[in-house]
Order: sequence, then C-alpha cells, then structure tokens
Amino acid sequence: MNTLIANPKAQYLLGAGLDVLHFESREWLDTLDFYKDEVRFFEDLLNKKEISKNNNADYEKMLKNLDKIHKDLFDDLEESIMKHEQLLSRIELAEKGLSDNDYREKHQHIYNKMNTFSNDFKTFKKIVFDYSKRLKL
Repeated sequence: MNTLIANPKAQYLLGAGLDVLHFESREWLDTLDFYKDEVRFFEDLLNKKEISKNNNADYEKMLKNLDKIHKDLFDDLEESIMKHEQLLSRIELAEKGLSDNDYREKHQHIYNKMNTFSNDFKTFKKIVFDYSKRLKL
C-alpha cells in the first residue's frame, strides 16, 4: 500500500503551492537535525552505562548501528532534500525543460523516504532505550 496515497495530508500537500512544499522540505531538514541530536544523546547515554562482558557484543553492534544511521542515512536524506531544494530554485529561475511536476514527483519520493526513515528511527530508539534500561549506571 502506498503511504502517500493513504495519507490525505500528503495528497493535499502535493497539490499545494511550491512554497508550501518548500516549507515542508525545510521541516524535514529540521527533523533530521533533531534526530542527529538524539543520536548524540544515545551515544552519550550508552557510553556512560557500565557494560558487562556479556553485553559487549550487543553494545558494539548498537554503536555501529548508530554510526551507520548518522553517516549513511542522515547524509543521504540531507543530500536528497538539498538537491530537491536546488531543483526548486532552478524551477523558480524558469530553467528550460523543468516543470513544477518534476519537483512534485521528487517531493513525493522524499516524503515516502522520510516517513519510512522516521518509523525506522522510532523503532531503533525503542531498542536503544530497552537496552539501556538493562544496563547499570
């Protein structure tokens, strides 16, 4: 099932003016900045916890996952959004061969990507907190 079609807000936004879509793109970048802060918090939290030898493999795996999230996913999403914003700039400059439909299609793609990432990140946060609760301060 396509998340975008099932979400009336997404349908409304895709029919909205380009300035509204631009605002949503800026919100995505703010959300990613917030997630980056959360990742730093998780790293600090896990580094402050006492790790027993039995939990060492889980701990190392979790830190590697944090690092991967930070480097790969955040960077990839940020780059996609920035290119998306550059496309908007080119459309506003009336560059030949571009239309706002190009922007709207890309916006839909990024919207789906952000929703998937946000859901995955929420799941990851639950795992980190559950793991952290089992450790001693």
